[in-house]
Amino acid sequence: MDSEIGKRYVEREESRERFKQEALASWTAYKETGRHLTGQEVRAWLSSWDTDDEKAIPECHE
Repeated sequence: MDSEIGKRYVEREESRERFKQEALASWTAYKETGRHLTGQEVRAWLSSWDTDDEKAIPECHE
C-alpha cells in the first residue's frame, strides 16, 4: 500500500512540474512575441464545444 501511495505522489509531482514548465514556456513566448488570446475569446470558444456550432480555436494576436 505504501508503494502505491508513493507512486501516486511521484506521478502527481511530475504532473505539477510539467504544468509549471509548460506555463513558463507559454509566459516566455508571450513576453517574446506578445501573441495571446483574451479571456473572452477563450470563453466563447470553450462554450461552443459540444454544440452544433462548435468553433475552431481562435487565432492568437498581438
